[in-house]
Amino acid sequence: MADDKLYVDGTIVEALPNAMFRVELDNGQTILGYLSGKMRKNYIRVLLGDRVRLELSPYDLERGRIVYRYKDAKSAK
Repeated sequence: MADDKLYVDGTIVEALPNAMFRVELDNGQTILGYLSGKMRKNYIRVLLGDRVRLELSPYDLERGRIVYRYKDAKSAK
């Protein structure tokens, strides 16, 4: 059951309160993403335009957990 996660890549397009972000996926869909606990704990900052990897639950595809910020935009392709 724990392996039922979907992973997608996207770009941050809007910063919202409480470490939440609007993320545009590579397929053009826009979803709500929030920082994972490990990223908060390690003070990993996410800014507009950053490429990120999101972890989606198969039950709610409109919200995702941001689990990784790519070092530069080219490495995410």
